Amino acid sequence: MTTGCFTSRRNFLKTTVAGATAAAAALRMPSAWGADAPSAAPPSTISRVSLAAGDDRANIAFKALEPFKKEIAVAIGRKRVIIKPNNVIPNRVLSASHADNLEGILEFLRSIGKKDIAIAESPAMGSALDGFESLGYNKFVAQYGVKLVDLDKDDFQVVQCIDQKDFQPHPCRMAKTMLDPNNFIISAAKLKTHDLVGITLSLKNVVVGSALKDAANRPMSGKRVTHGGGTYGINYNLFALSAKLHPHLAVIDGYEGMEGTGPVNGTPIAQKVCVASLDWLAADRVGAELMGVDFSKIGYLSFCAQAGDRGQSDLSKIEVLGPPIKDHAKTYQLPKQWDQITSWQKPMMVG
Repeated sequence: MTTGCFTSRRNFLKTTVAGATAAAAALRMPSAWGADAPSAAPPSTISRVSLAAGDDRANIAFKALEPFKKEIAVAIGRKRVIIKPNNVIPNRVLSASHADNLEGILEFLRSIGKKDIAIAESPAMGSALDGFESLGYNKFVAQYGVKLVDLDKDDFQVVQCIDQKDFQPHPCRMAKTMLDPNNFIISAAKLKTHDLVGITLSLKNVVVGSALKDAANRPMSGKRVTHGGGTYGINYNLFALSAKLHPHLAVIDGYEGMEGTGPVNGTPIAQKVCVASLDWLAADRVGAELMGVDFSKIGYLSFCAQAGDRGQSDLSKIEVLGPPIKDHAKTYQLPKQWDQITSWQKPMMVG
């Protein structure tokens, strides 16, 4: 588990793209998970990412998963499967995971004989269950025997996140369902831009979606803590929390992505692709390429790449199963705040 810390405010300010990993270690932050928290397994020399394209959203999700049929079945074993959709604000349909994408995932799980499945979410605003109904997920209860879970009513574990305003740890409640080692987490993410970190793919969907709103249902309560008060804080928190809170299987829907002012107020971009991998970092790396985004500009993913124990991010060591990335890559319109988004690469200036 990566440790970090706050013994020196100045040390944190020195975190840059060239020295993110060293700076994080120097910070000596008390572990969010405890001393015995395991690190993610080191990446293999070559990671495999499946890319499928076509005119049927459910079908390409199934096709993207099919090359890993045996590996996924073994990885799940007797664990319960948790599908984590990306429903930021459920009534914003473009920003949410499409029911057809989930149907493709569920059909695949049925094909490998997996039945203990739940769809679980804590949206930024509103009720997860209301969102499931409006987005058409309710039909999956009868069709596939899945359970629909509102993570805001889940038991929780407290972890520590930083806030760049005071450089101190702040408690954040995370859903136990997402941290339970007996659960297999599938991130049903989307290709989307993001107005704070640039892009949001499989990792961010799991980390921020696991942070719970408070009992009064005030918007962005637990979510706000993970966002760390700004560009520096959110990128570090996503990196630090990723050591334990990450997808076991990434499925990234790019049938219709979001460009511009994501993750909620962007505009659609047709791409008709789906990405899948048991290596979430490799999947997010391919996702960035499909969006035409410079991976090195995405702070939290760059930190994860430098850590060396999160997954594979080197394209020369990622085997793409399916058509070449270049055949389906597009250049997404980036958020207007791009200069602010990429400011994590420079020391933070304080008065």
